[in-house]
Amino acid sequence: MTAAMVGWAHTPFGKLGDETVESLVARVATDAMADAGVGPDDIDEIVLGHFNGGFSKQDFTASLVLQADDRLRFKPATRVENACATGSGAIRQGLKSIAAKEAKMVLVVGVEQMTTTPGPQIAENLLRAAYLKEEGDIPAGFAGVFGKIAGNYFQRYGDQSDALAKIAAKNHKNGVKNPFAQMRKDLGFEFCRTESDKNPVVAGPLKRTDCSLVSDGAAAVVLADFSTAMGMKKAVAFRNMTHVQDFLPMSKRDIIQFEGCREAWQRALAAANVTLDDLSFVETHDCFTIAELIEYEAMGLTKEGEGARAILEGWTEADGKLPVNVSGGLKAKGHPVGATGVSMHVVSAMQLAGEAGEMQLKNADIGGVFNMGGAAVANYVSILQPLK
Repeated sequence: MTAAMVGWAHTPFGKLGDETVESLVARVATDAMADAGVGPDDIDEIVLGHFNGGFSKQDFTASLVLQADDRLRFKPATRVENACATGSGAIRQGLKSIAAKEAKMVLVVGVEQMTTTPGPQIAENLLRAAYLKEEGDIPAGFAGVFGKIAGNYFQRYGDQSDALAKIAAKNHKNGVKNPFAQMRKDLGFEFCRTESDKNPVVAGPLKRTDCSLVSDGAAAVVLADFSTAMGMKKAVAFRNMTHVQDFLPMSKRDIIQFEGCREAWQRALAAANVTLDDLSFVETHDCFTIAELIEYEAMGLTKEGEGARAILEGWTEADGKLPVNVSGGLKAKGHPVGATGVSMHVVSAMQLAGEAGEMQLKNADIGGVFNMGGAAVANYVSILQPLK
């Protein structure tokens, strides 16, 4: 362990009206530093996770973090982008600077403002995270990509509609307890399982309740090196953070295996010297319910083709043997692309620091985070534990 999160902050996710990328970044950066008990003078480096991809007219956004406080002027600031795993990519960049001894304390912010963009353009922007040469004509944008994945999975292993509805219902039930979640409503299994005017089919076998929400929002963490973190009022350490990048074209891999996800989990668990059984919870990337289902298999919770067991038998419920997405996940919390990976680390740090409020699990001591960019292309796994 070379670094830890010593402060964090999170805005509500949703349609945030007059908020801009600039105001979101400034607010969450200020709050994260205050939570860590540090000021701008203590920050050695700034990393911003911001996908953008057409959501904001303002590009070159790394320096917007400096708007939080004039004393951040002249600090190195860099923007990181890696599709829906942008936030985790930003955190990893901060960890690398600390490991290289170029910084003792790094402020990492993830942000996105999506809801001011018209619906068709949102779909077009998100589809840029697919391989346009081969996948650019898939109907329904990125939902169409995962609709195709779900269809292929159903064809190989049978209809999994009950399992997908149970995942959606679980995550919406969990989201009720999350004050940052965009949708705090327990929709129930029957609503999620049944096609209706309020829950129409979106792509392939996926209904609206199978798809994550279009969101605005931001989250931030303050990272510190090990010796600095030991002197802070709280610290959640990285036992390991692993990044695995896979091929972009789906045609070059067996898309329903999420091989990059599996590889990232195997490497991270081995490097952290733990097994899946040692984890108290997992925050995983449920951009679509089929993604969470396949991720059960990729992380090693079940065998291939048997992911439905984990949800149908209650393993991943908040009171199950491995709670998954106690925060409500992207499904209920929302998915402002550049902020998502940072948000997943914030809610995990809250669990491990005993600050999760109604979401709090008993005796949470080791947590896992999986954040994914594209269709299992960028894969990040973090293994976290309290340092003090």
